[in-house]
Parts: sequence; structure tokens; C-alpha cells
Amino acid sequence: MPAPDTFPRLLTAHSRERGDQPAIREKDLGIWQTHTWAGALAEVRSLAAGLHRLGLRRGETLAIVGDNRPRLYWAMDAAQALGAIPVPLYQDAVAEEMAYVLGNAEVRIAVVEDQEQVDKLLEVRGRCPALQLLIYDDPRGLRHYDRAVLRDYGDVQAAGRELERDQPGFFEAEVERGRSSDVAIMLYTSGTTGTPKGVMLTHDNLIVTARGGIERERLTDREEVMAYLPMAWVGDNLFSYAQGHVAGFCVSCPESADTVLTDMREIGPSYFFAPPRVLENLLTQVSIRMEDAARPKRWLYRRFMGVARRWGPAILEGKAVPLAARLTYGVGDLLIYGPLRNVLGFSRIRVAYTAGEAIGPDLFQFYRSLGVNLKQLYGSTETSVFVCIQPDGQVKPDSVGTPAKDVEVRVSSEGEVQVRSPGVFHGYHRAEVATREAKTADGFFRTGDAGFFDEDGHLKIIDRARDVGRLADGTLFAPKYLENKLKFFPFIKEAVAFGDRREFVTAFVCIDLLAVGNWAERRSLPYTGYTDLAGQAPVLDLVQGCVEEVNADLARDPRLAGSQIHRFLVLHKELDADDGELTRTRKVRRGFIAEKYAPLVQALYAGAPTVQVETQVRFEDGRTGLIRAQLAIREARTVGRASQRAA
Repeated sequence: MPAPDTFPRLLTAHSRERGDQPAIREKDLGIWQTHTWAGALAEVRSLAAGLHRLGLRRGETLAIVGDNRPRLYWAMDAAQALGAIPVPLYQDAVAEEMAYVLGNAEVRIAVVEDQEQVDKLLEVRGRCPALQLLIYDDPRGLRHYDRAVLRDYGDVQAAGRELERDQPGFFEAEVERGRSSDVAIMLYTSGTTGTPKGVMLTHDNLIVTARGGIERERLTDREEVMAYLPMAWVGDNLFSYAQGHVAGFCVSCPESADTVLTDMREIGPSYFFAPPRVLENLLTQVSIRMEDAARPKRWLYRRFMGVARRWGPAILEGKAVPLAARLTYGVGDLLIYGPLRNVLGFSRIRVAYTAGEAIGPDLFQFYRSLGVNLKQLYGSTETSVFVCIQPDGQVKPDSVGTPAKDVEVRVSSEGEVQVRSPGVFHGYHRAEVATREAKTADGFFRTGDAGFFDEDGHLKIIDRARDVGRLADGTLFAPKYLENKLKFFPFIKEAVAFGDRREFVTAFVCIDLLAVGNWAERRSLPYTGYTDLAGQAPVLDLVQGCVEEVNADLARDPRLAGSQIHRFLVLHKELDADDGELTRTRKVRRGFIAEKYAPLVQALYAGAPTVQVETQVRFEDGRTGLIRAQLAIREARTVGRASQRAA
């Protein structure tokens, strides 16, 4: 019997083969609610029939907006069963961003989580003439809304059950019509450099890619996975949805974004994915807790973390380690590493990935030194994620591993990484020219990343090809690499480096309000908010120490010694996706920032000691306001030849 080749067929097969096993969980009011594979299929059947009654047809799109919830994942299954195309949207996107996707994807029906998402879609409905119906999961606050536009999720399912009674076999017939080459989902790019594009991925793209990853990591139907990343992001779609459907393991949805860490400790995932920003935030929390700990605990932590950094990665990879070092590490595991893994919810993790953007080597090694099998993964939305994975026993902090199963990777003469695989996307929605430009004549996808293969066949990514530059003297300038080194410090949340075709490198820095606020409180340093705290001299001294430590580290690398940071300023506000400074996947929009804050960049290179700034910001309730500040510009100490810049 051939393997199921569409997601509805996989769901049906799991219901038949492991119907009583858990398929998905959700924590609601502090209690975990579990749904089996058989129960999930029943939910999807009735929803699919109900959507058909509302007019959803093959080839149409269905928008899905909200946090990770079983009912929203079932909406994806239901749409695919009908041959329709689910289009997840970022739940934290502002209404204007949603309007673009809804219009471009020609969405007529949307399934949303709650009142917040209903309000945003109603706000832009006038600009999206195709949008007719909103199906909501949570009814709270919606009693007096226009019933002509809204439908209750449960009512749609009830109507679907009526259709199934009238037309037995309806669901099976619709599933049978599906083909593996049909578009399974449309995911929009982050829009780092321009307008987001709808990436069309087929069932084949996702299922073949998911199966390859499962085989490589020997995943089974007994894995536990936490689905906490946005459903609109390809990472969640691959690791939670696609691999869950292929392997048959259980996916758990946290109660809220604020309870993820607590919920992870309760579930104890065995297979985990986190972008660098999540890992950075976890490290910041650990650092804050240790700074607040008693002096003996701080001493123990620093003592044994030194042991972990030296021997932990080798022990994790099963390499030969002196007996004394292994015993010392064992004591550290009992006192420090084990409790720390438990606090982070990492006690049962067998395989963990990080991807989405480059991760700093120091941050990467921190987790591996604790005994967490964290590996780097390289991919993109257009490649169904998997391009390269680090093999067990061959993990390097500065590479993204070797090509995944059935994936061909080459580096062009210009240094661009190009990929050909079963996961390469079908095309961009309503963008034939962009689709052609994204692929070479022989079918390789142009990633836009600059990289090279090392002597062991591991791919190394330098930066986005368009971002890699040279200083005026020809020194390599890789801004992301510098930014990641700065962000390893718990006090620095974000950084933006400048230097292409300039005489020296400068940077904007955003402090981490939680970490620096905690640091300030322990020193009785009063402040009224982010802007006030970021401008205080002791905080600038703190950041300067971090910058100069990075410079000392860069000085040891002959290729990057000339790209040390000479001048920096601490921004008066955090970078925010609502202000257009970050994408919804939290990537820095470097070009936008350089243009928006051009006077600040000019001041960094003009030698000015201070610069006045006035910035418009958008608040969570949609209102806008102005932030005014006088920013101090600091000179950072450099090491070696980098300090000898032209006067």
C-alpha cells in the first residue's frame, strides 16, 4: 500500500493505525486537554463539511489567524481536505499588514482565534472586498457583533455534521480528489527587503522534506513537541504540523505566550525548535537569576560553567575526555546543569534545532555545554526549511552542517548558496516574474545567502549576500556576525552594525530592559522607563564594556580584526515590528533602519559627541506618539591595527 501523500490522507491513516494515541494537546485554564488521532479526524471531518456549506471550494484560500490552537490546526487540515489552501497570518501583525496578505491571497473566509483578531479583520474589511466571513473560536466579547459577517466555529461544525448525514462519504470523496502536487499551504515571506510574497508549498514539498528529517534524526510517534512559534512561520508548519502528521507524534499547544516556559517543564519535549532570539531570551533570564543569587551560588555557577564550556560539548558528542574532567562535569550536572535544564524545560530533549537567522557561536556553545543536543539547521520558506543539518558527532559552532537527504547545495561563482531539492517551492503567488528570478535555469533556488563549504563538507553561512560588504580599506564586513556577538551579552537585546564602504564600523545598540533594569535596581539606579534607562551614563559604560569585549575577540580573527566597532550609541527605543524596524519573525530590517535613522548614522561618522532624535512610535492600541531624546555617542576601545584608522 503506498504511503499517504497528502495531509488529509496522513490524518486518516493515523486515525486508523493509532486512533487512541494523543495527536494534539492544549492547556486551557491550567489543565491539559488531549485529543487523540481519531478525535482529531472527527473534528476535521465536521469542520471541512461545514466550510463546504459556506462555499469554500478547491483552489480557494482560507486565512487562519491566532495563537497555536488545536482548532486552528484543524482548520488547516479541513481546508486541505477540500483542496483549498490555508494561509496563516502572524497573529501579532497590525491590521494594515493583514490587509495586504488578505488582498493578495484573495481570501474570502477566515478562521480566527478571538475578538482581537476579529477586530483587526473587520477594520480592514473595507479594503479587502473578497473577505466575507469570519469564523471565530473564542466567543468572548463578540455577543453584539454583526452576525451577518461572523460564524461560531462550533456552529460551522454542527452544519457540517448535518451535511455528512445527508451525504455519507462526502469527506472521503473530497480527500480522494486531492493530489500530492496540489498546493498545501501558502506562507508569506517576512518582507525583510520589500513586499512580502506568498510562497506556495505543495503536499510533496512538505511531506517528502518532513520524512527526510524524521529519518535522519530517527524520530518516532512517541516524540513530544511544543508548538509555540507563529503558525504563519514555516518552522512551525514543518516541525509541528508536517512532521507531526508524517511521524504521528503529539503536538502540545501552550496556554499563552507567557506560560511557554512553565508549560514546557510540564510536557518535557523530546524534540524542540527555537530561533536564536528565543535562546537569547532564555539565556538572559538565566543570567538575571544568577546575578540575583547568593554569592556561593554565583561562585558555583561560574566555576562549573567554566568546566562545562571546556568539556561539555565533547562529552555530549561521546568523545574521549579525561576521567577527572568527566567526574567534575558529573558533579556539575548534579548541582548546576541538570537543574538548569529542568528550569528551561530541556530535561528530556533528544534533538533540538535552531535556525531562522545566524546564531552566535558563544550562545550555541552555551546550550551544548549544558548537555542539550542543540544543532544548527539551515533553510528557508522557499525550501520547506530543510537544506542543511548538523550531523550528530560533527557539530561545529560556525557551520550549518551538511546537506539534508535528497538536497543538492552549491555555491555560485559570486558566492551565493543555491539549492535544489524536493522541498523547493512551487512558486510565488501572483508573481511569475519573481518566481522565475528566484530560480536558475537548471532549477536551483537562489537563497540570497553568502557562504562556502569547509574542508569537511560543512556549509558556512557568512551573512545575507546583499549585506556582506567591505570597509573602505577592503576589510570584510559581515554585519550579522558582529550583531550576534553583541547579542550574546544578556544586556544587549538588539544591535545594528554599519560599515559598508566606510572607514570604520559603527553600531546601534538596544538594551534588554529586563536585564539592564534588574542590573540597575541592584545598584539603586533609578529610572522611569526604557528611554531614561538607556541614556544613563552607568548603562552606557556597561554597554561599552560589552562592545570592547567583542572588539578584543574580533582582534584574534585576522579576517575580521579590521571590522571592530569604533563608535556606538544606545537607541532611545526598542526596535519594534509595529514600527517597521523588525519583520514579524523578528529579523532586523537593516535598510529601513539605516534610512529611518539616517541622521544618527551620520552623527556616528561625523565624530559628534551627541545627537538629537525625534521618533514616531505606534502603541499597542493603534495610537501613535513621539519620543524625543538626546543620545550620547561613545568611542569604543579597539585592539591592534583596527585602532589605526585614518584621521
